Amino acid sequence: MPVHATLCYIVRDGRVLLLRKAPHLWGGDKWNAPGGKLQPGEDPVAGAVREVEEETGLHVSDLAPAGLLRFYFGQEEAPDWIVHVFRTGTVAGEARAGREGHLAWHPVEALPYDEMWEDDRHWLPLLLAGHPFEGDFYFDREAQRLLRYTLNGRPAAPAGGTA
Repeated sequence: MPVHATLCYIVRDGRVLLLRKAPHLWGGDKWNAPGGKLQPGEDPVAGAVREVEEETGLHVSDLAPAGLLRFYFGQEEAPDWIVHVFRTGTVAGEARAGREGHLAWHPVEALPYDEMWEDDRHWLPLLLAGHPFEGDFYFDREAQRLLRYTLNGRPAAPAGGTA
């Protein structure tokens, strides 16, 4: 049974709020949007709002669905994670880091892709341009290397991978 989760990209004034996950957490030391696992029966929008508040202290509203991502780790039968991705620019409150990691605003044109999940560079530009996306991303068992992916119905391979 896959883990259902959310990511919420807060984009304001040409900048994106990212969270550098604490080393002891899943995705540790990688920059990512606030987000996390849905609670049983929780709606993805409600889950995204909750996760953003827990991880940043901010209250978000007017979330726009941006895409759906499925992640496979070392197998191809069924996704291990299904992630609902949202975008918003409507926030209230003061951002504060917590146990999840360090927060920082990054210019849209200078995102730290080399310090993010390998798949982000393939679909995040679509989110930032306002284009919907759906993707399947196949990683090795250790979740360290992206082997191949399909984005909006088109198969592709990262440098060094096989489609």
